[in-house]
Amino acid sequence: MAGERLSINQEISARELRVIGAGGENLGVMPLREALERAKAAGMDLIEITAQAVPPVARIADYGRFEYERSKKEKAVKAKAKTSETKEVQIKVGTGDNDQLLKAKKAAEWLAEGHRVRAELFLKGRYKGMEEAFLKERLEQFLKRVPYPYRVAEPVTKSPKGFAGIIERDPSAKAKTQP
Repeated sequence: MAGERLSINQEISARELRVIGAGGENLGVMPLREALERAKAAGMDLIEITAQAVPPVARIADYGRFEYERSKKEKAVKAKAKTSETKEVQIKVGTGDNDQLLKAKKAAEWLAEGHRVRAELFLKGRYKGMEEAFLKERLEQFLKRVPYPYRVAEPVTKSPKGFAGIIERDPSAKAKTQP
């Protein structure tokens, strides 16, 4: 519907139309000529709304106002549509407890906004040689500190920079927290 040009008045090619009046009442199926005469008598336009229907549906309305209302509806739909991003939080083996809490709070904010969060345990130098079970546990402990209900979208696995896992908002847990 966005940017779609509707046929009006003489541009309509169908011979018969199902016509809807200016007040929203169904005027029934009628020939194109009669529908155009009714629209002209009302001082309005005949707008073909659904060309694919059999017979096509047309409405008697002011075309400028109709387009204005349609664009307002499209903008409202666009405004309600939310895009979700994957945000990233990065910790290291030596990251302190307080810093982890701050990062966990930030991750909780992103989850509340509807984003996914990729938590990564960054390894460099000698930390790469540490035991994998310890490193995975370290990242999982960080995820347990996130004070927002979440579910694991991708479990903790080895990544090019270390270990990473992705969490996202848990809709069922959110429903339980808000009555």
